[in-house]
Amino acid sequence: MTEATALDDDEAAPPALKARHALLKRLADVVALPASRINAFERAVTGDLLVDMLRQAAPEERRRVAARLTPLSELPDSVARLLLRDAPEIAGLLIEQCAALTDADLVGCARDAGPEHRLIMAGRRGISEIVTETLFGFGEAEVIEAALRNPTARLSQAGVETVVALSRKQPRLCGALLKRPELRPSGAYVMFWWCGVEERRTILQRFAVSREVMQEVSEDVFALAAEEGWSDPVARKALQFIERRQRNRAAIEKSPYDDLEHALAVAADEGLSRELASEIAFLAGVKPLTGAKILGDPGGEPLAILCKATGLTRKDLLNLWRSMRRPETTSDGGVHPDLDRVQVTYEMLAVDRAQTVLRYWNWSLSSALTPSLLRAIREGENEAVDEYSAPERAAMLALAEDFGR
Repeated sequence: MTEATALDDDEAAPPALKARHALLKRLADVVALPASRINAFERAVTGDLLVDMLRQAAPEERRRVAARLTPLSELPDSVARLLLRDAPEIAGLLIEQCAALTDADLVGCARDAGPEHRLIMAGRRGISEIVTETLFGFGEAEVIEAALRNPTARLSQAGVETVVALSRKQPRLCGALLKRPELRPSGAYVMFWWCGVEERRTILQRFAVSREVMQEVSEDVFALAAEEGWSDPVARKALQFIERRQRNRAAIEKSPYDDLEHALAVAADEGLSRELASEIAFLAGVKPLTGAKILGDPGGEPLAILCKATGLTRKDLLNLWRSMRRPETTSDGGVHPDLDRVQVTYEMLAVDRAQTVLRYWNWSLSSALTPSLLRAIREGENEAVDEYSAPERAAMLALAEDFGR
């Protein structure tokens, strides 16, 4: 063996093990030969013999062999399996640098090895969707965050949904996930509920999109649906998401209040009862489940979204804030920081974009939380869960703790 990277035969070794030491190095060099010098079968047989010797070798010898094999573009499966499950400082040489490893090699290592191996793997260049999904499945925040911060890692939508659900109890993941191009509105709008102030602002700036194009292409469909008497529930639900009008006119006709503004003024004076909260939700064109989530949010930004989407003024927003008896001023007479933040959120959003966020909440969250889905959550009926769409599944995973009891 004349390659410069070959293991040095003159390295110190115990006298009684000199032959073993030399043979180990020679076999590693044979495995490292180019395809022009050795065929696949010869490499495989040599690899099997090398594995048998590596099982009895000292850690430093295994590390040297791993370093010798790292640059290879072809590696015997038996050798890869053994070294990838070795100590992190040994396996890490291959995990980080060896181009010969397949997705199957990496997935097997992730499943059979420990958190340290998975953390190294999360930083590997160009890891695929199947590998990141496997890493995310262990729920290890440090590993997931490392993969999210790896710009060359590829994420599947199933993997993104998994992280969205995990971010509820591991909020450190929110910021890293928001920087990923794979994140879609379905995940961002659900994650909004437990994000911090800065993350919420980022979500509204990035994902509060307009529905103008959808409105243009479906303008004539509203007349067709009206001719059919709105008898098709699928088309009706989709058109309700697209249409420009937000408030529920039918609810206004049946309401004891003149309009939504009147209901908010009464709530500001008398306080927000459960019945009045449901009435506000109906008048605003959202379901009570969505309204309860908005009104119960501790941060308050959803209140601004509700008010802007329904055409309410800043005064109406203040009435809604007062109805929940939230602080308006500080001890020195200034505007309370929470109220100021909510007012800024109100000002930064256009009506159409606020409607997109509000309607997505109302559409995806309430659609997901059906009795059969709640039963699937409790009983672990994964087959039933898989029947739902990606947004519904993301919403279910994230909000099960809130509404699944």
